[in-house]
Amino acid sequence: MRTIPILNIKTENQTTKTITFNDKLCSRAKPGQFIMLWIPRVDEIPLSIMNSQKGEVSVTVKAVGSATNSLNSMKKGQNIGVRGPFGNWFSTRSNKCLLIGGGVGIVPLYFLLKKIVGDDKQITFINGAKTENELLFMSSIKILCKNQTILSTTEDGSYGYKGIITESLTKILRQEKFDIIYACGPESMMRNVFDIAELYKIPLEASLERLMRCGIGLCGSCVIGQYRVCRDGPIFNSKQLRKIQDEFGFSRLDFNGKKIPI
Repeated sequence: MRTIPILNIKTENQTTKTITFNDKLCSRAKPGQFIMLWIPRVDEIPLSIMNSQKGEVSVTVKAVGSATNSLNSMKKGQNIGVRGPFGNWFSTRSNKCLLIGGGVGIVPLYFLLKKIVGDDKQITFINGAKTENELLFMSSIKILCKNQTILSTTEDGSYGYKGIITESLTKILRQEKFDIIYACGPESMMRNVFDIAELYKIPLEASLERLMRCGIGLCGSCVIGQYRVCRDGPIFNSKQLRKIQDEFGFSRLDFNGKKIPI
């Protein structure tokens, strides 16, 4: 583990902050990879990398529990612990891409977008959340995608299309064909994306989230089917998702290793 001072903290909304630090190893990370971040005297948690450039690395954190609340309460200059980067990453070979992110699930997709937007690809970006305040990085996405397609969805209709994000996905797939879909968000959302992608016969790469303790495949807390999310993922393709479709979107392991509904 490397002990690193926080370089900068940006408030995204009432519950979400982006934390930036310098780290040579993490600056080489690829979109989809994650780190294990230690909050002193609190806990260590997995976080997707939001951006990495010129030695600076950023993670975006929504306060949902004691660890994330503690992390978002930290100040510039305070120390955190970092391990990683870990896991695999999104492929970038396809030319016509659809990215779909729900809530803070947009984090690894934003990193992916920054990497591929200048590669002469045709990109459609669907960003969804419960309300406008929870739509992350919209101003940056508009700049990055000035010659691409952006669709925004809010459940309360406060911004963009009113409804759930998969309704926007189905609507556009009725009109266009894509080489690949990249997805990240709540697992129930991603399960619906998987089912829709299967229906339209479009390859999918989804970023899965599970309880993680070690990050290196030893503890077994992140097991889903035959896979360990930290080592075999967190990015899973359609072929892999078919093998775990009885669990994907339906169940996970709790802190005691007991399978519980999602």
